[in-house]
Amino acid sequence: MLAALARLFRPTPLEPQWLDIATLRRRLADDPAPLVVDVRGPDEFDGPLGHIEGARNIPLADLAAHRGELAAAGRPIGCVCLTDKRSAAAATQLSAAGLPDVTVLRGGMTAWREEG
Repeated sequence: MLAALARLFRPTPLEPQWLDIATLRRRLADDPAPLVVDVRGPDEFDGPLGHIEGARNIPLADLAAHRGELAAAGRPIGCVCLTDKRSAAAATQLSAAGLPDVTVLRGGMTAWREEG
């Protein structure tokens, strides 16, 4: 009986909110613009695909240590990585920690570069 109740009231994982490239480009022109958090490693951030102008590089493994400063920024957050797997994990982690308005760029930097 207790196991059934525990399953019933177990919190469900938060699903990340997805953002397409055109919407992110529009939102980057907003005031305040979203804070783009690139969760790839520094070698990828500075690598051949580059990064979105103004993006902040915080590798996924280091994200928990930066939650407070991201919350204090008071801006929407857009997470990005190579595709969208790590950034989806990052968005779920930030949303679960109570940060509002966290999104994931669908397709990541691969899609961003393909779009030009």
